[in-house]
Amino acid sequence: MTEVTIAAADDPKVIYYLPGMGGLLNAGLGGELLLRGFAVSGRETTGAFKKLRFADQLEVIKQDLVEQFWQPEARVIANSFGGYLFLHAQLGLAPFPGRVLLLSPVIGATAPVAKGLRFYPPRADVLSRAAEQGRFPMPQRIEVHVGEHDWQAGPQALVSFCNATGIEVDLVPQRGHMLGADYVSRLLDRWLIAD
Repeated sequence: MTEVTIAAADDPKVIYYLPGMGGLLNAGLGGELLLRGFAVSGRETTGAFKKLRFADQLEVIKQDLVEQFWQPEARVIANSFGGYLFLHAQLGLAPFPGRVLLLSPVIGATAPVAKGLRFYPPRADVLSRAAEQGRFPMPQRIEVHVGEHDWQAGPQALVSFCNATGIEVDLVPQRGHMLGADYVSRLLDRWLIAD
């Protein structure tokens, strides 16, 4: 399986991007990065990649990161289930040396907040256990943003995970799983130019 890369013709900078479930590299947040002149590399969570077993998805991501992005200048952005994949891929590795931005990252199972709503991803309790046991290799420079009403990411569980690992988390008032284009645009304006 080859890595999916979408190049920006006028800028050699590349961001490794992991979109949410069913996400594409050139749409949504990935499309916004392209419009801003960045090249986008990563894994679309569709097609052949989505058909892989969860463990194999993690191995593909680990290989991408270690072989192509394991340097202080590297930048990773992951959204929703892409954040879940990124965090799981970190287990067993040294702390990622580059910069990481996680938007509404899924951290594990969520309890239903309305009738019929429940989310239970593979290995749902692994990240929280690793954090509680002090075994999570916190990336050296990481930002996490989640809406206070995000039933998919589970902000309470995410805040607990971040507190246990020493990661700062921004709990965004009055927002759900979708943080909103206005919030994300301002965040990208700042994050993409920071060192």
